[in-house]
Amino acid sequence: MQFRQQALAKLQSPEELDLPVRFARPQGWVVLSVTLVAMAAACVWAVGGSVTSTVEAPAILTHGQGSYLLQSPVSGQVTAVLARQGERLPADSPVLKVRTTDGESVVRTVDAGRVSALAATVGQIIQTGANVASVEKVAHAGDPLYATVYVPAEKAAAIPAHASVDLTVQSVPAQQYGVLHGKVQSVDRSAQSAQTISAFLGDSQLGEQFTKEGRPVAVTVRLTTSKSTRSGYAWSSADGPPFGLTSMTMASGSVRLADERPLDWLLP
Repeated sequence: MQFRQQALAKLQSPEELDLPVRFARPQGWVVLSVTLVAMAAACVWAVGGSVTSTVEAPAILTHGQGSYLLQSPVSGQVTAVLARQGERLPADSPVLKVRTTDGESVVRTVDAGRVSALAATVGQIIQTGANVASVEKVAHAGDPLYATVYVPAEKAAAIPAHASVDLTVQSVPAQQYGVLHGKVQSVDRSAQSAQTISAFLGDSQLGEQFTKEGRPVAVTVRLTTSKSTRSGYAWSSADGPPFGLTSMTMASGSVRLADERPLDWLLP
């Protein structure tokens, strides 16, 4: 009965047209204003802003021409090792002596370089085509180092020319000495096989290691030089490590990709 009486009273009362209309409270206007400003800022950022991203990939420090595997042209027993690991030799230098059925033969370097590894010892029996040494193609001690970063093939197209690269060197504590700086010099647009990588680095195991997750693209990085560091290269720390860098040192590269507009993410 109570609700019925209230309903009848409402019908009998005149419309309250003369009462003031209550608009939104000031707090509501503040919330609405902030929302509109935020939406406008987001639209401006989506059109005119940019987002920076990087790709992480394994890397190795080398000289520009890489290395090659020296193979024996004959079969027989090694009677003498004439080269030392770390020694720089000109082209056609003797490395091994091998006793064959036709007499003694000498295995010689193909190109000038530094002997980075010797795989043959005195008394060992080797076959034709056996890998007996790895020779890095560097003629002078002062030749600069480069970094080769093996980037996944699907990421290579997004690497711009002269992109910045930070390298975490395996033999250098990053927390103490920072990362090594460089710039992209070239991007090989074709994916590389384990055999191609092995031929360039002079190490078949590295070829397998760098292709475990697919065939990558080789990105050559020129290291930024510095006269104020012991290594001769620029680091994120002021001085870098108190020692020099050597080739065939493993590293991890962080390559900066081309900047993207947020609007591009929404467009097909």
